[in-house]
Amino acid sequence: MSLFDLSNKVIIVTGAGSGIGRATAQMIAEQGASVVVADIAEGPAKETVELITEAGGSARAFVGDVGDEDACASLVAEAMTGGRLDGLVNNAGIMDYFSPVGEADTELYRKVFHVNVDGPFFLTRAAMPHLLESKGSIVNTSSAAGMRGAAAGVIYTMSKHAVVGLTRNTAYAYAKRGVRCNAVCPGAVDTNISQSMPQEKLNLAALEAVTPVHQSSPGTAEPAQLASLITYLLSDEASNVNGAIIPNDGGWSAG
Repeated sequence: MSLFDLSNKVIIVTGAGSGIGRATAQMIAEQGASVVVADIAEGPAKETVELITEAGGSARAFVGDVGDEDACASLVAEAMTGGRLDGLVNNAGIMDYFSPVGEADTELYRKVFHVNVDGPFFLTRAAMPHLLESKGSIVNTSSAAGMRGAAAGVIYTMSKHAVVGLTRNTAYAYAKRGVRCNAVCPGAVDTNISQSMPQEKLNLAALEAVTPVHQSSPGTAEPAQLASLITYLLSDEASNVNGAIIPNDGGWSAG
């Protein structure tokens, strides 16, 4: 039995080759959605599709760079081959190296913003005409770093605050036109995002400075614990939830 009925809905999930994205793609497929599994890596994207289809769900892969404007347009066009677009999960993201602003690297700044900010902006813009037709829902993956200043380096922190700003503005601007937009803010989650933080590039002094904050975290979540909240926000059961920035961190942000 479906907990949240997403039957006949077409939903894009970015960064769906692993972690929160994969768990979300699987869960919304279980609720009846047809999922466009988007990832920059072909192998993981196809693996997610296989997991979904083997379980009886509907999914297809899209391989591309979500920070690229043309790729975002192509992703939306791929989704629309199903005749409609009902939901968008802007989940793809990469980390920084924990550096503060005085030691931050320009190349890394461009790279993180390309994925974490350009991606949600370009994809939401491309998807909006179709979401207006379907009265659809957008869920953005922000972070505990989108709500506080001591969870990551300056680059990642800025990028996730930008996602919060995108979420709030989109929610307010389109509320009367039927499109909802919310954000989830994970704390520590068992994903492979750490692969975007090579150990040899970490700013160890800055990391040491934020260690007490990280030690106060109640623990590490499983991707499915984020996926369940995202699935709810995509569903009609959340029809009055709009513009919400929701911590999903076991109570870490409450301290």
